Amino acid sequence: MTRILITDPMQLESVHFPDVEVDDCSGIAREDLVEIIGRYDAVITRSRTRLDEALLERATKLRVIGRGGVGVDNIDIEAASRRGILVLNAPEANNISAAELAIALMLSAARGVSRSDRLIRDGMWDRKFLGRELEGAHLGIVGLGRIGSLVSRRAQGLGMHVMAYDPYISRHRAEVLKVELYDELETMLEQSEFLTVHTPLTEETTALIGREELARMPAGAIVVNAARGGIIDEEALLEALESGRLFAAGLDVYVHEPPTIDNPLLQNEKVVLTAHLGANTIQAQARVGVDILERTIKALNGDYSAGIVNAPTFDPEVTRLLGLHLKLGEALGTMAEQLAVGRIQELEIEFSGTFPLDPDPVAIAVAKGFLEPILNEPPNYINAPALLKERDIRVSKVMASRSRGYTNHVMVTASSSKGRSRVGGTVLGDDPRIVSIDGFSIEIRPEGTMLICTNYDRPGAVGRVGTVLGDAGININSMQLSRVEEDKTAMFAVTLDQTPSEEVLQTLKDLGDVIQALRIVHFRSDVS
Repeated sequence: MTRILITDPMQLESVHFPDVEVDDCSGIAREDLVEIIGRYDAVITRSRTRLDEALLERATKLRVIGRGGVGVDNIDIEAASRRGILVLNAPEANNISAAELAIALMLSAARGVSRSDRLIRDGMWDRKFLGRELEGAHLGIVGLGRIGSLVSRRAQGLGMHVMAYDPYISRHRAEVLKVELYDELETMLEQSEFLTVHTPLTEETTALIGREELARMPAGAIVVNAARGGIIDEEALLEALESGRLFAAGLDVYVHEPPTIDNPLLQNEKVVLTAHLGANTIQAQARVGVDILERTIKALNGDYSAGIVNAPTFDPEVTRLLGLHLKLGEALGTMAEQLAVGRIQELEIEFSGTFPLDPDPVAIAVAKGFLEPILNEPPNYINAPALLKERDIRVSKVMASRSRGYTNHVMVTASSSKGRSRVGGTVLGDDPRIVSIDGFSIEIRPEGTMLICTNYDRPGAVGRVGTVLGDAGININSMQLSRVEEDKTAMFAVTLDQTPSEEVLQTLKDLGDVIQALRIVHFRSDVS
């Protein structure tokens, strides 16, 4: 009999599986959990129970941890992985609820629902307020993933003309959804009478919608954020509301949660506010419980197809012999994604030289690394190929006859509507290395924050860059240079202890030596 322990409240009353015993101990105290966790094959939790290393040491039978919902911050993933415990979640269960809340915020902001509610409760009967209709209006969606797609369908049902900006969604996918896809965010914003964002919060998307972006929108537009606090710059949003540039806004998420009482957005009557309720519906909570229980049971039976957060990589022999090449593949994928411009259509992965085993698993590592910077939920070696296919990004693998001068070499080419970026790498001893970027030979470890630019090959150019970074208190870990004699251009790549601010980057661009805009690549700490 397989035994599963439930530690947090979940709706599972109607779910039964043969040969599975489910013990509902919702709200169990930690001291009691320590005593009984060793009896169970799986634990299912929400956000309350903290499954840290000390607790997992007592879980001698544990094979699977299920997290109802998206976040796994309360689970020590590294400790679980060391013990061979699978961790999985159920991120899709809340999608419908999140999409419907975005629509609700749009409607409420357009019709002044919360404003009128407050006035009536204060004894005032104001019928002078003129709202906005959604029918016929242009809606811009930033991020056309699962939730953004659901929003688009519902908005079309309300008669809206739906547009989208998402550099990782193909035109074919947009055509299927009957959405007008834009290559440039700025162009879409100029048409967006309504705007809703549905992207993860990353370095790239933080303050994605700021002063310049809001200024591009038609006067009287309405903005909604039910994704992640910080995607829309709160200070810029407030300025646009107070100036009358925006008609209204709807917010379910905030930079700081809960927002403090002195946050001026809370006092602005043009803003509709909810308390991060995207997942909070009866149906969503029921789906979370059922989904995570089903996935947990599948994982216990060897089916790792859904929701695995720390997916097993490959056969232990593959991991032993190709482990460093897998890390290299992830780093190359991450670089290819962050250096590319435009909508990626194809990833070509070229292998040359000799490898300890068939290098095909390295292609999956490239796919995983490519997806890391752009997804809310971390991809893994199981779902990465499917996630690329879902975005209509073709993957081709080539075994080259030439060696490129290394015992083994991997070249990743990302082709987009605006050109291609190319990154090559190898494993030297026990060390994955980047050895070429867009035709420049340059050898550097993929770690931390990497700053890359092409520049005119002039005396003092690199020194001036170092001075700017030093004045900003940014320490350089390593630096590599490369030049092309024919056109007198050079490339430098430096790894840094800190990420330069936008002001520092602008100062570097203003030096006059830079040809191509500075690009920042962020590597996870466990890639190199």
